[in-house]
Amino acid sequence: MAKVSNNRNDSSASTTALLLWAIQDLSNNNNHSPATYHQIWSRLRRRKVNVVEALQEFWQMKLARGADLKNGALVIYESVPSSSPPYVCYVTLPGGSCFGSFQNCPTKAEARRSAAKIALMNSVFNEHPSRKISDDFIEKAVADAKASFKGNPDGPESSNNGIEAFQFMLETNKGRTMLEFQELMTVFQLLHWNGSLKAMRERQCSRQEVVAHYSHRTLDDDMRSQMALDWIAREQESSGIISRELGNAERELEAARLAGRELRFPKEKRDILMLACSQVNSVNGLS
Repeated sequence: MAKVSNNRNDSSASTTALLLWAIQDLSNNNNHSPATYHQIWSRLRRRKVNVVEALQEFWQMKLARGADLKNGALVIYESVPSSSPPYVCYVTLPGGSCFGSFQNCPTKAEARRSAAKIALMNSVFNEHPSRKISDDFIEKAVADAKASFKGNPDGPESSNNGIEAFQFMLETNKGRTMLEFQELMTVFQLLHWNGSLKAMRERQCSRQEVVAHYSHRTLDDDMRSQMALDWIAREQESSGIISRELGNAERELEAARLAGRELRFPKEKRDILMLACSQVNSVNGLS
């Protein structure tokens, strides 16, 4: 009797082999070469890989190979409600990083594939040694942070404190990759943006205490709700601040999405401000 092949299993096996090759190749490659990434993507396209399945498979392999993923290997998709194109979809990876569809997508399925595509490429790139948090990486990241904080309206003291906290977090997470570190970094970006880090300093909490506490916290609905309440309090002091911040956050998120950049921080800001706005509108509607 002739052997009947299972096309789905054969395809899955070839995808696994290709992803393992990509991980090994990048792990052994000391040059951050665009040609390597182009080669990986060309192989994926030639084999007509289902990028949604491949992305899930990649993170399952990471978990099986010992990656420290607190919430397992689940990849989460979020479609933006819309009755007409272009459709937008976001995907959040197990380490907390978020990417979005970066193309003009005529269908929801295409938006999902577009988000998976950029997330898969970033997941593969993340295997390069340069993405590991090391002394050299920390030095460059801190220098970039200082450059981005120039002209901060909150003043140099606020900037220095934020950068010092960022450096301390990186140093306590040496050996991890940036995608695996993303959720913790986003938590501290939000705490700085929200003014919570400043409040904790005023209560004389040390950086070590703050990092130790939030290292075990998940960026969940409880944390978002608490930050939304902080913005509602600011709205009572300065009417219109939520809508202005929300407009800025939406523009920042859209620009980053279309550029194919990592989106977790701008998306969380937008979601927190939308929650605060809806609660303010609800209260105003009752009054």
